[in-house]
Order: sequence, then structure tokens, then C-alpha cells
Amino acid sequence: MILSSLDQSLELGRRLAGLARPGDVIALSGQLGAGKTSIARGLLAALGLEGEAPSPSFAIVQPYEPPEVRFPVLHVDLYRLDDPSEAEELGLDDARYDSLLIVEWPERLGEAAWHDALWLSLDVAPDGARVLTAKVPAAWKDRWFLT
Repeated sequence: MILSSLDQSLELGRRLAGLARPGDVIALSGQLGAGKTSIARGLLAALGLEGEAPSPSFAIVQPYEPPEVRFPVLHVDLYRLDDPSEAEELGLDDARYDSLLIVEWPERLGEAAWHDALWLSLDVAPDGARVLTAKVPAAWKDRWFLT
């Protein structure tokens, strides 16, 4: 899929909000500036967040709870992790029981950590468009809208 504009990235996020459930992980992978946070912002806005969601780069985990959003969401940015063992302190496995996890820079923990995640990889094309590639796990097969 090609995302030619910021609006298309936000719209993808909005569409994902209609498919995502607590317990899901959406892994957003791509270089700096590829549009990971834009997709997350579209998703959070569609779940009810008013205003622009901040990037969780410095906080690492930005939680959202009802009534701010329809259901609990953790927006996670693993960019600053130097070692996968640092993630244990974040409690992400426990949070998955009742929250949606939106994880930027998931490769910091390796793909095995997110084996059941909807994995969206973004690459920047020479013309500035974003090329999206999706790895769709079994849990998403019946709800995934892109083929």
C-alpha cells in the first residue's frame, strides 16, 4: 500500500481503530520520519482522543484510559531502549490483558517478542510517499482490510 500524504497515514490509523481490540498489538516499524506516529495519532483520534497525541519518545510509554479513549491504549516507543531486557520494566505483557498496544520501533525487542502483532513496516520512497508492508497474524486475518 502507498501512503502519499499525512492525511492518508492518519486515515489508515482511523481505519485501524475500527478493527483493533484490547489485547492486540500493532507494531509500527520504519526509519525516523517514516510516519509511525502519524498512524498512531490517527488511531488514537478515532478512539476518541481530543487534541494531538504526543510522541512517546521520551516517556517511552504513553497510556490512555477511558473516557479519554474508548478502551485502554498504551502508545509505546522503544527507540531509546539499548537492551531488550529494559522492556521488562515496562510491564507490556501484563498490559496486553486489557489494553491495545501501539508499539513504535518494535524491532528493538525482535520480531519474536511480537509474533502475534499486526506488523506494519513503513519505507520512504524516493518521491516521499510511504510504502506500507503488513505482516498479518492469524488473530487479524478475519478483520484485516488490506490484501
